[in-house]
Amino acid sequence: MAQEPTEVQVRPGDEADLGALTEIYNHYVRETAITFDTVPFLPEDRRRWLLSHPKDGPHRLMVAQAGNSGKPDILGYATSGPLRAKPAYATSVEVSVYCDPRAAGRGVGTLLYRALFAALEDEDLHRAYAGIALPNAASVRLHERFGFRHIGTYAEVGRKFHRYWDVAWYELPLGPGD
Repeated sequence: MAQEPTEVQVRPGDEADLGALTEIYNHYVRETAITFDTVPFLPEDRRRWLLSHPKDGPHRLMVAQAGNSGKPDILGYATSGPLRAKPAYATSVEVSVYCDPRAAGRGVGTLLYRALFAALEDEDLHRAYAGIALPNAASVRLHERFGFRHIGTYAEVGRKFHRYWDVAWYELPLGPGD
């Protein structure tokens, strides 16, 4: 298991983080099939996404940063968002973690998920879901470490970099009694 980094703070994200969060996400857009977005974003393109994650409620944005003087070094982020738009899905969320490539394997994803799930404890939520583009052994390990279980795989559901990719879906019970 990766060692947890020292001197890392996890806090709710805010508008000042938008540039760094966009840079992190764009790495995955340009270099990987982890996200099925295919064109990098400008920070202003991601502002609506950022604002859809308030500091309370079931849809959160948690940011990991190193250092607390001057400009913080953003190491990654975790989100919970709507699983689907229809009202009956309101007690389910889709979660994800994105780490700066420099922070990969240092326990940042673990810190972010701990903080995210702690923030969601008092929310009226029943299930969390995560979609993992395969292969991605590190993400599978992270989700299984938190108790997610594999519930199915969409075969060749997305096309990026001139090939088709499978997405495995994982589920985690949330809330009292789960």
